[in-house]
Order: sequence, then structure tokens, then C-alpha cells
Amino acid sequence: MLPLLVLLTGPAAAPTVSAASLFGIADYTKLLPYNPDIADPNYIVTGYRVIVPFPCSCLGLPADPASTFLAGSFPYTLSGGGETYGDVASEFANLTTASWLAATNAEPAGKLPAAGKINVTVNCSCGDRSVSRRYGLFLTYPLWEGETFSSVAEHYGFSSRAQLELLRRFNPGMDGASGKGIVFIPVKGKASQADGMKVDRSIEFSYEELSDATNNFSMEHKIGQGGFGSVYYAELRGEKAAIKKMDTKASQEFLAELKVLTRVHHSNLVRLIGYCVESCLFLVYEFIENGNLSQHLHGTGYEPLSWTSRVQIALDSARGLEYIHEHTVPVYARYGEVSPKVDVYAFDIVLYELLSAKEAIVRSTEFTDAQGLAYLFEEEALSMPNPKEALQELIDPRLGGDYPIDSVVKIAYLAKSCTHEEPRMRPTMRSVVVALMALSSKDHELTRGQD
Repeated sequence: MLPLLVLLTGPAAAPTVSAASLFGIADYTKLLPYNPDIADPNYIVTGYRVIVPFPCSCLGLPADPASTFLAGSFPYTLSGGGETYGDVASEFANLTTASWLAATNAEPAGKLPAAGKINVTVNCSCGDRSVSRRYGLFLTYPLWEGETFSSVAEHYGFSSRAQLELLRRFNPGMDGASGKGIVFIPVKGKASQADGMKVDRSIEFSYEELSDATNNFSMEHKIGQGGFGSVYYAELRGEKAAIKKMDTKASQEFLAELKVLTRVHHSNLVRLIGYCVESCLFLVYEFIENGNLSQHLHGTGYEPLSWTSRVQIALDSARGLEYIHEHTVPVYARYGEVSPKVDVYAFDIVLYELLSAKEAIVRSTEFTDAQGLAYLFEEEALSMPNPKEALQELIDPRLGGDYPIDSVVKIAYLAKSCTHEEPRMRPTMRSVVVALMALSSKDHELTRGQD
């Protein structure tokens, strides 16, 4: 059966490991991709819901094995302190009840044995093809005090008449439920936070549509490979597009990018067309005809970028990040472990790559080891008695010496300032933009003077 997602609360100051161990998950970090809003996995406040994946199976009652039902079964070790089924049910935060535990275990109701284990069964749903063929993954959502069927529906984006009717058909008899009971919420993929959310100005694509447009994500359509997945070319609904296929483990990055890019529109930021959360995580962007920066710097078949073009690219990139920082920080900081200072730290690699046309990790042709590009610039060039001479060894040879060395030095030191150990000492992207604007203007004047 498909994995299910279940929600439960954590007691005050309980670590994520407690929630994981309750469901027999040895490695608590497996829960983190499903819970991107947990800032500190060692602390979960009272009343916070934690999302846990578990298998949904067809089980039978001990007294009547023919009476089958869908549930997950978890062994629970008794503490030996005269526990009751009610005590055990309370540990699972309304996911089960004392009467259901009594019905699904051989031990009679009342005080349980002083030692041993019982089975805790949590009901689940694997979908109903007569209701909808689109859903096979569900959240098992226990209602708590103050919650109703309607409030949960609204929270997960089921607002239209058709959506509410769909939810009612998956949950017969729960329409007027309040404060107790379980609601099964249909979702399309494993990114729990992304499912059901409303995204302004973005199209939700189906997996079938993306697969058809890329010939099942064939190599012929693959145009790139990044840290979080592969990129494919496609034509969707009359528009050329680039589809980023991300692993479900990258849910934090997916949510951050989705939430930010649907709220910002800037000439120096690629336009996000839509998304998909079926099977994997997909972000659909406009296709840039002229290729990406990596292709121009490292690929074949492209003319080498001039010095003026490189400075302009650095400036445009900085302006795009500045726009995000200035206009979307409160959204931006909420989704994923990101901050303006982290972006500034990463921007140094962009500058170093523009200067050298080398990749972030430089692999030696003579040795098997590899070195970071930042290390080469900061430890083997800028720390030398004569930085200008050392930097010239790192500059892209395809420039043919056609660059102002003073500007190279200033950009290299600007990049180094972006990686200061103290985040507060790093420049803002606005400061970076101002510095690059001054360099761009100066270099332009020098170019005009040479004409």
C-alpha cells in the first residue's frame, strides 16, 4: 500500500525523536522532510502537529478476522505501571480510542498486563476509485478540541463546492464532526505542506501532463542537473518551459522557491509558471532561450562571455536577490532554512565562477582531491603578498587578458566579504548592488575611452 501521513501532537519540550519512536521509526531525521516548519527537531511545543509516514494495510479484528479494515499497526511497549487502553490512546493524541484498542487487541479492557506489548492500530485510507482516481495518498487527521470538519477543509484549501463535496465523499458522516474523530484528507504526493495549499498566479500541472511533454522525462529532454534534481525541456500549453524535477527530500527548498517566486515578479528573476506535487516535486519555469550561466561558462558551443557581460550578469543577479530580500523577507524566511545572509554567503561563488569560469568544486587533473573555488581565491590568491598576480592565475583564460585587473581585485574582495564568519558583518545585497553598479559604470567609461 502507499505510505500514509498521520498527524499527532508532541508534549512540551519533546524532541522529534519521541514522535518517531512512537511509530517505530529508528531515524527521526526521516520525519524532517515532511515537517519543514520544525525549526528545532529537539523541541516540539504542546499542540504542534507532527507529520509521520506509515504503511496502510488490510487488517482483521481478533474476534472476527473476516471483519477487515485499513489501518497501520504499531507495537506499543507497556510501562508496567497499571496502564489502561485509555492511557495508551492518549499517547497517540486522538489517533485511536480506548474502545478501538480494546477491539483490536486480545487483552480484555481494564488494567493491562504489567509487561509486554499491545498493538496500536491507526485507521487510514488508500483512496476510493469510485470517488476519484487522482488520489491514493491521504492524511489521517485527528480532530482536536475547537476543530471541525469545515475548519480542516478550509485549512487544506478545500473551499469550492466541488472540493467540499469530494472531501465529504471520502469522509461519509463526518460533515458535522467537531472536536473528535478522524478526517481523511486526500493529497497528491509526499510533500505534505505543499498539498492543498493555494498558490497565487501559478498553474498546477498534473504528473501525466509533465510526463507526456518530456517523453517520460527522457534523456533527450534533459537540459541540466542541479543540486536538488534534474531539469527538462518541454512545451506546455503553447509555451516553452523548463521543468525542475526535485526529490521529495528537498521539500523545504521546493516550498521556499514556490512561495517566493509566486509572489515576486522581476526582470532579473526567472518566471515561475507552475508546479506539480504528484509522485515527485516539480517546478515549471519559463524556458530561457540563450542558455544558462553554467552553459556559457563551462559548456561547449558558446562564445566566451566578455568582461562587460560578466559584470552585468553579476549585477543583474544581485538585483534579483535584492528584490527578493527587500520585498519578500517575511515569506522568504518562513519556508525553508533560508535568510538574506545565507544568500549573500552563497553569492560569492557566483562571483568567483564569473571570474574564473571554474565550477564551485575544482577537481585537479593531477591529483584525486578536490578544492572549493572559494578556497582557491581566498587562501591561494587574496592572501598572497601580490593578490593581483595570484588572481591572474585564476581568471578565465578565454578572456585573453581583456579585463581591468583593478576591477577583478575589487570583485574578488567583494566576494570574500560575502563569506565573513559573522553573518552581521556580511554586506547586504543592496550594498553588493551598489558596489557592482560602481564597477560597471567605471568599466563602461574605460571601454568608451579605448574606442
